[in-house]
Amino acid sequence: MTRRRALLLAVVLAVFPAPVSPHSLLVAATPSADARLEAGPPEVILRFNSRIEKRLSRLRLVNDRGEVRALTPSVDGAPEELRAPAPPLPAGTWRLEWRVLSVDGHVVSGGYSFHVVR
Repeated sequence: MTRRRALLLAVVLAVFPAPVSPHSLLVAATPSADARLEAGPPEVILRFNSRIEKRLSRLRLVNDRGEVRALTPSVDGAPEELRAPAPPLPAGTWRLEWRVLSVDGHVVSGGYSFHVVR
């Protein structure tokens, strides 16, 4: 590549950066999806790819009978992480559901299941 083309490419990339997804996407979770645990987790931790508004985010656990246990997320810690202490959980399948507000103003929600086996 000639020096002139390399310079032109650098200018184009600087002026037109690659698109970035502004919405917060889940990148890691504890417990993980489909985990089989001997006991309920002491806390749940969700990590996203960008900062979230913790005060406006929600977490809840739902058992296989549809009973809901709301969790209270901490406002402390990393700005892209949502943590909450979990209550003692009996054996069964649990669904962790979240609803977070991305810093771009969009609400993102999702969920996954894990199992407590004894």
